[in-house]
Amino acid sequence: MMRLIHLIGAGGALAMIATGASLARQAQPAPGAVSPVPTVAARANSLLPNMQALFDGYVADDKMPGIVGAFGFGDRPTLFVSAGRISDEPVAAQAGPDSLWRIYSMTKPITGMAAMILVEEGKLKLDDPVAKYFPGFAKMRVLTSPDTSLDSVPAKSQITIRELLTHTAGLSYNISAKGPLLREYERLGILPGQVNAQIEVQARKARPKTLAEFAERVAQAPLIAEPGTKWSYSIGLDVMGAVIEKASGMSFDRFVQTRLLDPLRMNSTYWNVPASDVGRLSTNYLFVGDKRTPLDPAAGSVYLSPPSFPYGGAGLVSSARDYDRFLHMLQDGGILDGVRVMKAETAALAMSNLMPEGVYFAGLGDGTGGNMSAKMGFGAGGSVYLADGPGGVPSKGTYGWGGAAGTIAWVDPAKKVRGTVMVQYFPSEKWPLRQDVVGALSKDVARFRQ
Repeated sequence: MMRLIHLIGAGGALAMIATGASLARQAQPAPGAVSPVPTVAARANSLLPNMQALFDGYVADDKMPGIVGAFGFGDRPTLFVSAGRISDEPVAAQAGPDSLWRIYSMTKPITGMAAMILVEEGKLKLDDPVAKYFPGFAKMRVLTSPDTSLDSVPAKSQITIRELLTHTAGLSYNISAKGPLLREYERLGILPGQVNAQIEVQARKARPKTLAEFAERVAQAPLIAEPGTKWSYSIGLDVMGAVIEKASGMSFDRFVQTRLLDPLRMNSTYWNVPASDVGRLSTNYLFVGDKRTPLDPAAGSVYLSPPSFPYGGAGLVSSARDYDRFLHMLQDGGILDGVRVMKAETAALAMSNLMPEGVYFAGLGDGTGGNMSAKMGFGAGGSVYLADGPGGVPSKGTYGWGGAAGTIAWVDPAKKVRGTVMVQYFPSEKWPLRQDVVGALSKDVARFRQ
């Protein structure tokens, strides 16, 4: 069971796409023109026909039961594009802006921004040692042969908050660790995530019951690299959740709820989906070859029960509408609908390259669903483009991340463009969705340049 968690989680996704602001400009009526006010869905169909055709084609070809996209241009109403249903069940609801999807690693940017709020308030500093909050991290050890042995030497430096946020702490992940280290993670219960009810029964036998205990167990495991020397996808944002609890004086999930979800009116974002909302919850699927099998059916989903603790790296369920509101806040510099959750300077810092000097982000390699097209860095829980991609897509400053079940999210604060795509299947790279979304958006933009 633990091995299955490792295998199906290995498709942790990277969102590396954006489009220009020309569509946003052209979407406005000509000066003085009189036009009816269509629904947002109708506008999406008319302004994003290539995206609609892409989504329709994916569903018609039975590559997925349903898909939803939310695309924002400035402060105009978000355009929602959708096709299909939230599961293969004939009675399943149509996929739409308020359908619920397991966003997995798209939780990381939310955790990152929660941490940055505390940085803004002076309760955390980026270069604080994690040992300030959990003393067990004061004397970490580093593996000499991470893939084959648990032999280790003392670490030369301590892990910092910056390194947790940017995956440069030397920590690993149960979805990518190998051999002895993976077995050690499993022994310690370092399994911060949920797959389905059956696997959860096994995971809970080993997993700690609180976030603080989780962090303490992480401190017992060896590192795969010296802190601050290498980018390695990791459980850093889960440990960050434990630090947020200590620094804020309240539970991690409560802090996220009161400082981000409630002010942004993200009313469909949950660690634990209420039974009353099960009709909106999608089913997650597993592809073996081209055969799609329900892995976590909505009716018996593991997300209908409280998790062992809130997973800051992969714990949330959300909707396209909700996640768009989160991105919209970042796009507008920490404010949405007149409610400010962080200073503009804090949002800008969070979406900048926070990696230690001399350390570079080179992507996740196979299984990301996309290839790097320009130099990138890493901010608070998400990647950031340090230069324009080909043709300016993505553009410099674009921040985003994706989820293991295929979800995508990005925001370009300079051009004020953002996008969210929700689907639900493992592995995320089964279909070239990220590349196809780039192509469809580019075609839709091009229509307005003619």
